[in-house]
Amino acid sequence: MKKLVSTILAAAIAAAAVFSLSACSQTLTIAVPNDTTNEARALLLLQEQGYIKLADGVGITATVRDIVENPHNITFKEVEAAQIPNILQDMDYAVINSNFAINAGLNPLTDSLAIEGSSSAYGNVLTVKEGNENTDKTRALKAALESQQVADFINEKYQGSVVSVVENPTDGFDDSVNYDALAGQTITVAASPTPHAEILEVAKEILAQRSITLEIQEFNDYIIPNNVVESGEVDANYFQHKPYLDDFNAQNGTHLVSVGAIHVEPIGIYGGRQTSLDAIANA
Repeated sequence: MKKLVSTILAAAIAAAAVFSLSACSQTLTIAVPNDTTNEARALLLLQEQGYIKLADGVGITATVRDIVENPHNITFKEVEAAQIPNILQDMDYAVINSNFAINAGLNPLTDSLAIEGSSSAYGNVLTVKEGNENTDKTRALKAALESQQVADFINEKYQGSVVSVVENPTDGFDDSVNYDALAGQTITVAASPTPHAEILEVAKEILAQRSITLEIQEFNDYIIPNNVVESGEVDANYFQHKPYLDDFNAQNGTHLVSVGAIHVEPIGIYGGRQTSLDAIANA
């Protein structure tokens, strides 16, 4: 009888050891944006945290195929950036742009497990079609977005999860613009809902002081806002950073130009099935 008990106990200990080993070696899945520049930002953040190593020199063009060291055996799922919050609960982790995180009810400062620094290299820009950089409409909208009112709104509304990158804010107006000629006209701008359309509401109030209407068209998409500016259907857009814009032009043969960076949205790592980054470190 003692021998039988001893045998059962030994088997139980062995089974527990196998279970423990299996749990520790379980593959973790991280969702990352599938567009070139934001995927690179996500991977660079994971590299900064020490979880992967990318090939030398890939920088802002990095994709999962550029990972040369993956010691924690992470599985990556490339997903359209706007959709990542919708699948967060099915992932161990996800790397999400702050605008989409905020739109999903997440606070980048308190809910992220790690967050990118506020690099102005990823400043979200006001974009127009080449040739329209110096029209009165463009300069009036640019001045409104580069105003102290907008900078104050960003700082107060987002508390650091979105950061103004305008170095010398204006009073909201450009002395070189013929505002009398613009009075009664409408400027159209395409934007994502959060934070871009919210920020544009402040610019709308500024332009209204000169009897100019700002029509804000909201899109949960990275492609259409650039296409409608390229086609001339919309005067400008405000949703993307410069590296993404440059890549979009190269890939699509479009002729879109930045006329000014307004704010930056740090990208962050969020927990889905996991509540801390310990699971990666222990994998």
